[in-house]
Amino acid sequence: MDLATLIGLVVAFGAVGGSFLMEGGSFDAVFLAAPILIVVGGTLGATTVTTSIDTVNHIPHYLRIAFFGRSHRFSDTIEQIVKLGEKARREGILGLERDMERIRNPFFRKAVRLVIDGTETSALREILETEIAYLEARHKRGITFFQKAGGYSPTMGILGTVLGLVHTLGNTSDASRMAAHIAAAFIATLWGVGLANLFFLPVSDKLRMRHEEEIAHLELIMEGIMALQSGENPRHIRTRLLAFIAPIHRNHEE
Repeated sequence: MDLATLIGLVVAFGAVGGSFLMEGGSFDAVFLAAPILIVVGGTLGATTVTTSIDTVNHIPHYLRIAFFGRSHRFSDTIEQIVKLGEKARREGILGLERDMERIRNPFFRKAVRLVIDGTETSALREILETEIAYLEARHKRGITFFQKAGGYSPTMGILGTVLGLVHTLGNTSDASRMAAHIAAAFIATLWGVGLANLFFLPVSDKLRMRHEEEIAHLELIMEGIMALQSGENPRHIRTRLLAFIAPIHRNHEE
């Protein structure tokens, strides 16, 4: 599991819940079925209207990326490309055929296959850029879904509170009980604002971070493969690709 996501959610929910308990609150007063149904159901319904059913079906996949996604090891990819370049200079491009099975990244494997098949430079770059563009479009659907959910959630909370107040003021004649019912009505707002700022928007930003990291990784692969195809010196390939790594992490690679 991604520790940053886990620790962040634990700290955020722990701080809010802990402060509520310190003030004498009780979780029994917060976990009410009606407010949760209005906020969660209303938010998911409204967000679904704005997207496709395919995006909705991929929600579990997006959550797995946010909670269990792993960072790409750019330095390992650079070394792999450099070794392929060294082998290509010794044995020729066709000598890379035996290394295909060791390449796990589908984009990387496809790029090497295109080089082995003799794809010309302009066509190779066009194919790889198109692949990246469509991957970027698919990723943005998940990012946008949770971003929109974060926008609708507070509004659904307010809607739930208004409905609760209408019901309370229209059916409660006992003033002593009215205060308790009004307090319960505001639980919907609590859930709406809480889910937006503690879950939906953070998940959206986590997906955006994962997206930017993966796109940078694919661009690194593309530039490395283009240099490999042109027969560039492996040392020059390494120097070029180190630009994708922060300077503080480059010294031990150079």
